[in-house]
Amino acid sequence: MEVSRILGLYEYNEWANLRTIEALQSLSADQFTRSLGGSFSSIRDTFSHVVDAEWIWCRRWLGESPRTFPRPDSYTDVAALHARWVEVRSEQAAFLGKLADPDLRRPVTYVNLKGETWTYLLEDALVHLVNHSSYHRGQVATLIRQVGAVPLATDYLLFLDGKR
Repeated sequence: MEVSRILGLYEYNEWANLRTIEALQSLSADQFTRSLGGSFSSIRDTFSHVVDAEWIWCRRWLGESPRTFPRPDSYTDVAALHARWVEVRSEQAAFLGKLADPDLRRPVTYVNLKGETWTYLLEDALVHLVNHSSYHRGQVATLIRQVGAVPLATDYLLFLDGKR
């Protein structure tokens, strides 16, 4: 894989996260935090997992191994979660902006939240993050529908169509 392809995936990921945040802004505080079941309790908790996983992976790429996630309830509203995402995206962009193709083949070793040590090639970890975020954005879309609101589409091909 080449850095240019990775950068394209992260451009898509940024677009999709922004569209998700836009959809979240239409929710009431109750809709945002209501317990709905699923992998995470609420819409807030599910999308905060996206943001915080993007943060933890960036830290791992930099050689760190955070042992905890921030608490979802630390995001009091959509604006707070959006602000955190802007910080995380800025860190990602700084990291990605320094990559060269040979960097993608370097191993990244980290200790996960369970205390287990894992090693992956950087390119695989980078692709994993985009896939992970897409998976959970799909869950957010379902939860948004469950509270009677309308999510925005975040399909990759829709993103590409908008670039034409």
